[in-house]
Parts: sequence; structure tokens; C-alpha cells
Amino acid sequence: MVTLKEKYANEISVTLKEKLGLKNTMEVPCIDKVVINMGIGNSVSKDEFRVLVSELAQLAGQAPKITLARQSISNFRLREGNQLGAKVTLRGNKMYEFLDRFIHCALPRIRDFRGIPRKGFDGRGNYNLGITDQIIFPELDPDAIKVTQGMDVAFVTTAKNDDEARTLLELVGLPFAEAK
Repeated sequence: MVTLKEKYANEISVTLKEKLGLKNTMEVPCIDKVVINMGIGNSVSKDEFRVLVSELAQLAGQAPKITLARQSISNFRLREGNQLGAKVTLRGNKMYEFLDRFIHCALPRIRDFRGIPRKGFDGRGNYNLGITDQIIFPELDPDAIKVTQGMDVAFVTTAKNDDEARTLLELVGLPFAEAK
């Protein structure tokens, strides 16, 4: 079976070079990294926090970094140093493995899925996507999940603008919703 990394190297980069009219192969945009961020906050207990972090590690394939509060805000009952969430930065083979599982296994499990929104681009060639539930990932046992938690997935590309990034992500296989 051809992996997504091999498919990018052999097919997608060649197609991108032709579509974008690039002369040098080093100019062809690629996905630099995928960042998965889970903002958990103070709403869960320490045990639930630990379980959510382990679920993030399970679906990403590597240990997440715990994010801490940088300053105290009394209105939010937040103190400096409190654990707020977890994030994972995927690069290389782990990134391509996650992308493959995300595109072919997780996204089709979303109820009434009609494609991911086109409005998640930031103007610099990066795409951000919010997921409301971690149950869509097949690595996690739905019966064992006690707390549902959303997450943000950021696709950081080397594209110069949103059009190049959209073309890259469409060729990789991300199913964008139809333009209205």
C-alpha cells in the first residue's frame, strides 16, 4: 500500500508544480507540520485531565506537551501555572500517518459530514480546523470515553497564500465543502 508520504513525493508534488506553474521543485508547497491542541481548562478534575491527555497521546502517537497558564486572571479563577490544556506537534512520518488516519478514518465518522469548511485559512497558507468531539478517532474506544472534548487541528504549510494551500490540501485528500 502506498503511504501518503510516498504519494506526496511521487504524485502530488508533480501535480502541484504543474498547476502552480513552478520551475523549481523546492518551490512546491508542502505540509510542514500538524499541531493538535486540546484546550481543557479548569472545568475537569485532575483525573479527567490526565485521561484526556492520554487520549490525545493515543491518537497522535506521541506524548503531548501540557500547556500552562502564563498569568493569573481572578475573574476566570485562573492562577499562573495552572494546567490549561495539551498540544502535540507532528512532523515527518508521524504527521503523514496521522493525516492518513484523519482523512480516511476520522472525518468519515462525523455525523452528517459534508466536507470541512473553506473559511479556516489564515491568509498565510495555513489551515485551522475545529473538531467538537474526540469520539471520531477510531483509536479511541467510545465506551471508555467519559468526558467529550473538542480540539483544534492546525495544518501548517509552506504555501505562500491560501489558494496554494487549498490546492495542496485538496490534493492530499482533505474533503472541503462545496463553495456556496
